[in-house]
Amino acid sequence: MKYERFEDLPVWQAAIELAVAVYAMTDKPAFAKRYSLKDQIERASVSVSNNIAEGFERGTKEELLTFLYIARGSAGEVRSMLCLLGKIPAFSDLKSDVTNLKSSAESISKQLGAWIRSLRDSDHKGERYVNEKTRRVERAAQDRREFLEKLEQIRRDAH
Repeated sequence: MKYERFEDLPVWQAAIELAVAVYAMTDKPAFAKRYSLKDQIERASVSVSNNIAEGFERGTKEELLTFLYIARGSAGEVRSMLCLLGKIPAFSDLKSDVTNLKSSAESISKQLGAWIRSLRDSDHKGERYVNEKTRRVERAAQDRREFLEKLEQIRRDAH
């Protein structure tokens, strides 16, 4: 499936949910007077979805890859900070939140990694390079695939 808008990407949606959950956690009393820690984990969590969106909108595969790597790095930063919170006694009441958020951040990292690998293996350069000629070539290739699939179905039905 080809996505037209970054808002439709499941990984972007998961990243937004991660940020919402991080903000809910940092509203708890354990974060009172821990401004820098609160700010850092909130900023890192927001960075994941923002970098997915920015890369998606850039229009080239290389720029998208760059921003996906940054988003993946931010997801790693969130996980690292959650590991730290898990070791600080003042945050022991948040153990369940920390565990769930680490799981979400790891899932997002895996999704981004899979997307990165598929992009690296793709010949598509990005929307910025699409013109009428490339659209015609893509349409012709799709028509050929559909024709061959129908031909194969006819062959199977005949046997």
